[in-house]
Amino acid sequence: MPIKFYSKTQENAYLSNFSPHGFEINGLYWPTVEHYFQAMKFPTHPEYQEKIRLAKSAAQAKTLGRTRTIPLRPDWDSVKDDIMRCAVQAKFDTHQRLRTDLIATENETLIEDAPTDYYWGAGRTGTGKNRLGEIIMETRTDYQTE
Repeated sequence: MPIKFYSKTQENAYLSNFSPHGFEINGLYWPTVEHYFQAMKFPTHPEYQEKIRLAKSAAQAKTLGRTRTIPLRPDWDSVKDDIMRCAVQAKFDTHQRLRTDLIATENETLIEDAPTDYYWGAGRTGTGKNRLGEIIMETRTDYQTE
């Protein structure tokens, strides 16, 4: 039976990019996967990346990351999956309990049940790419084979 996740208010919320499980990458602390992911859209604007990193919530970080007044990195579409993979890995590497919970999902399909996101999630119709779920399942497989 698939395991669905979406917000920080439902069961399996630890799988969400909004879960409050911070980590460090390159000497900087990121409060959530969402903070890191959104900030990485703007590598030529370090002051804006810092504004996103220091956002008070994952939702605020997401809003800041959706700006188009500052140009997105030109290679965004080709690097976004690897950036997500890096952040997800850092989160589960940092938090043993989350890693244990993830491994305990065994081989269940993990689905980001995001109604409006057909790339990272399943979308309203369930036909989305579910890339976030796939990346988390890849991470789980890596832990299972260690």
